[in-house]
Amino acid sequence: MQFLPQILFVAVFAFAVYFFVRNVKRLKRNINLGKDVNRNDRKKERLNKMLRVALGQSKMVTKPIAGALHVIVYVGFVIINIEVLEIILDGILGTHRLFSFLGPVYNFLIGSFEVLALLVLLSVIIFWIRRNVMNIKRFLSKELKGWPKNDANYILYFEVVLMLLFLTMNAADYQLQLNGAQHYASEAGIMGAFPVSQYLLPALDGLSTSTLIVVERAAWWLHIIGILFFLNYLYYSKHLHILLAFPNVYFSNLKPKGEFRNLESVTNEVKMMMDPNADPFAEPAEGEDDDIPEKFGASDVTDLSWFQLLSSYTCTECGRCTAECPANQTGKKLSPRKIMMDTRDRLESVGESLNKNSDHQPENDDKKLLDGYISREELWACTTCNACVEACPVGIDPLSIIMDMRQYLVMEESAAPAELNNAMTNIENNAAPWPYNQQDRLNWVNES
Repeated sequence: MQFLPQILFVAVFAFAVYFFVRNVKRLKRNINLGKDVNRNDRKKERLNKMLRVALGQSKMVTKPIAGALHVIVYVGFVIINIEVLEIILDGILGTHRLFSFLGPVYNFLIGSFEVLALLVLLSVIIFWIRRNVMNIKRFLSKELKGWPKNDANYILYFEVVLMLLFLTMNAADYQLQLNGAQHYASEAGIMGAFPVSQYLLPALDGLSTSTLIVVERAAWWLHIIGILFFLNYLYYSKHLHILLAFPNVYFSNLKPKGEFRNLESVTNEVKMMMDPNADPFAEPAEGEDDDIPEKFGASDVTDLSWFQLLSSYTCTECGRCTAECPANQTGKKLSPRKIMMDTRDRLESVGESLNKNSDHQPENDDKKLLDGYISREELWACTTCNACVEACPVGIDPLSIIMDMRQYLVMEESAAPAELNNAMTNIENNAAPWPYNQQDRLNWVNES
């Protein structure tokens, strides 16, 4: 019976790790459904950008209030994980406050954790008020109705509970140490500093040692089980960005934002058309690959690149992209945030189909990203200004998905709007988007 708590803890921890690894494998499989794209160049520049943007939160603080609150929660999440490591080791080894041998350093750490826990509590409350009371426009969009809104609130509630459990656990532990309880008290004195939880001691006044142990153990177990549950909940939540923001920023596009990707096959075709010595009927040279793609552009998630699919999972649903979008501001249907959310939802649908089939082939559900999730009206509303790309705090590029889907509409379905078809016809015939002959372009000079 002595080792029963340790055996139980190891079983719970092992199950949580197994479930997390399974979800990570599914996540990786889904992302790898995308087309290959090389993002292994300029490694030093990529690393610097990741440290600055993902770790340093440089783009978060462009909105000072939300940015500062996010930094507090982010720092608290990272640093309090040191305490989580101690809890895990205590659970496996059957020890109590394993790192207390660090002495004053340990006292400083525990004290810092408590101060951060209090700051996180305050920040989360302010976040909840901003999201649910203040009617901030970017939190009221229709794509945030239902699960996305509930998901954001669930996480806020969860963080409040975790922080309260942490402080309750410490308060009961502190009181047990003061009482000299076996397994809690140490000859070296009080283990840890409790600048916040000490104010909870009046609530525990009068409780027997056995009751305090029940309170401390209950808070300890609920706290670590809550953290393990949160870890596995991430896969189903927008908070997956906690893990994916770093790789997404690292692999983000480093080219100038106004530079669009050209298809090599189309570029070669144009070069051949402009070469007076080229033979349009000549066969490709021996050993030269025919680089014409099977499909131009993208109509479904499997036509997108792995980075675009990674970005769909990384999206924080903060709405900064949509708030900056001029099309959205003028009442158009386009929302860059919705583009990313729809891409993720479609990818999850394909992934669920793969999970159900033993042959690991998705079912044909007669549904695609185009029309099934993202409408043509949304795609053609985009002005390609890159405001959404510039606004994103984690390096997501909704515009690249819009342009790939537009490319499919134009090159595979010839389904561009009439105005665009007229402009392209004029460019082909007159070398300009206007319906005037090249010889007549300067006629306006002679007009009075």
